[in-house]
Amino acid sequence: MIIGMGSDLTNMDRIAASLERWGEKFERRCFTDVERAKAARRPYTRTGTFAKRWAAKEAFAKAVGTGFSRGVFHKDIGVVNAPSGAPTLELAGGAAARLAEMTPEGHEAVIHLTLTDDHPWAQAFVIIEARPS
Repeated sequence: MIIGMGSDLTNMDRIAASLERWGEKFERRCFTDVERAKAARRPYTRTGTFAKRWAAKEAFAKAVGTGFSRGVFHKDIGVVNAPSGAPTLELAGGAAARLAEMTPEGHEAVIHLTLTDDHPWAQAFVIIEARPS
């Protein structure tokens, strides 16, 4: 059953402005080490890489129904790739706690994530499914 769904559309120019204004401080505050390393390996699409991940974090915060409150922080939501290459989320801290709180007993949460971009837009959709354990 679906227990959460969220989407976000992010303007890449806004992310570029934050990167230019705040630099590494912005990166460290909002992105995981894995996300920062991936963006560093993509110098020509660095801003788009960050913008898609920003959109994924925003979509997840909507899917769990809290936004960025109740202990859910940007850095606790990390975009990673499954062995197949498909993007998914790795959660820590308050983001992981919120997901556990909303997952029905006897179920496990499965996060489905899709990312896309077309300058100047980056978009993400998150669906959280509860599957019987």
